[in-house]
Amino acid sequence: MRKALVCSLVAIVCLVACDSKRVYDEYQSVPERGWDKDSMITFKVEKIDTLKPYNLFINLRNNNNYNYNNIFLITEMNFPNGKVISDTLEYEMAYPNGDWMGQGFGDVYESKLWYKENVRFPETGTYQFKIRQAMRKNGNVNGISELQGITDVGFRIEKP
Repeated sequence: MRKALVCSLVAIVCLVACDSKRVYDEYQSVPERGWDKDSMITFKVEKIDTLKPYNLFINLRNNNNYNYNNIFLITEMNFPNGKVISDTLEYEMAYPNGDWMGQGFGDVYESKLWYKENVRFPETGTYQFKIRQAMRKNGNVNGISELQGITDVGFRIEKP
């Protein structure tokens, strides 16, 4: 029993330590009732090298309550000086046959989605990255008020 525990701990430490590209990686849980269309999930990055380029990712965890094969997101990248870059993004979440993309464990799947490539952070200070869902049903102008099936939203910065 003790040997199995030690082996498990060593494996976990190796997996975490081997992630040499990671600069920032954080997740926030979505309420069980769903991801509200007006709810912005915010990530604050305080210390980052202003001379190096980075790749940015949005990580989504979904379960089988997610009823769509894609997702629309609106993002904001807020610079320390107040400048804001906003993007509307669409990502595929499932294959045409209905199988989920990404990595799965149990009934939860995680998708690592490209956001921006070779980004430089020219200013010192705190950068904020805001993400909200922008899903709508076909033919409906109003957004889905509480999107079901997305359990966690993450933001990741990696070295190229």
